[in-house]
Amino acid sequence: MNPRDLSAHVPYSAGRGIEEVARELGMDPDELVKLSSNENPFGPSPAAVDAIREAAPQVHTYPKAVHTDLTDALADRWDLPPAQVWLSPGGDGVLDYLARAFLSAGDRVLVPDPGFAYYPMSARYRDAAVDTYPLRKSEAFAQSAENVLGAYDGHRAIYVTTPHNPTGSEMALGEIERVARETDAETLVVVDEAYAEFTEAGSARPLLDEREDIAILRTFSKAYGLAGLRLGYALVPAAWADAYERVNTPFAVNSLACRAGMAALEDHEHVERTVETARWTRGYMYDHLEAPTWESGGNFVLAEVGDGEAVTDAAQREGVIVRDCSSFGLPECIRVTCGTREGTKRAVDVLNEVVDR
Repeated sequence: MNPRDLSAHVPYSAGRGIEEVARELGMDPDELVKLSSNENPFGPSPAAVDAIREAAPQVHTYPKAVHTDLTDALADRWDLPPAQVWLSPGGDGVLDYLARAFLSAGDRVLVPDPGFAYYPMSARYRDAAVDTYPLRKSEAFAQSAENVLGAYDGHRAIYVTTPHNPTGSEMALGEIERVARETDAETLVVVDEAYAEFTEAGSARPLLDEREDIAILRTFSKAYGLAGLRLGYALVPAAWADAYERVNTPFAVNSLACRAGMAALEDHEHVERTVETARWTRGYMYDHLEAPTWESGGNFVLAEVGDGEAVTDAAQREGVIVRDCSSFGLPECIRVTCGTREGTKRAVDVLNEVVDR
């Protein structure tokens, strides 16, 4: 017996973890600096850790009430009715829910290239076809409505990432609104704001007051430091918000994640520290990394080093883990997550030595 044909599905390639690299190289994990997965260098919100401990004895019950509590808290944060907030197991859960709600076999979607591998994966699971619009290195990976619309041909869904992973480029709100305005009424524009806490640009949230063809993805994985709990959410228009109950997996967001999310939302000090450090770190890499870089709105910086795989391997042997961007179609580049100030300085020193030799 065989599964259906999955040959069109390109596996998601995650950044390597400390334990994995430490075992491979025979090193102490404490000696390594991991800057490959855009994680929070300060760990989870301490308030979230306390909430997890307090909630642990109740994990034998289904997370119905706490799911409602977190939904209400997010609705209040974004000034929306609770029905317009869709909780999900990670940001990829949002993509799955939207694909279930909107995509049918034979539909076509439009995704950025380079871009997050799960956009096309989630679409292909619904037997949709995938086309791309280019973000060009020669144009500093600039994002514009014109660039998207030039590839548009009646697609059912368009995916926009701002800040964009792995390049860090951003799309202005007016450009997003233009994409929505100049495409068909039945074309959904998915705005992935997974890294939005790290930029000073505003959210696409105001478009939900005016349009029915926008959905916004948010996550607790980055600025809030809850990547291991897999907690994300969507902000959607009122017109079709009730679709959630028909596409949501029963009790998909676990109770510990919900409790941690509520606590993390109120831990403003942790988020402010994280964002402030990321912005300092980006500037430090721009100024001190001896390789071309691109301005980033996220908690990472893309750098051109010639041979990304070779530089990544050499840096790992020196105790610094960064992301080779070959899987994004950028084999000449690496992506360096914003770490602590100390960790970033060490990483830059190691990378400069590796690139130099």
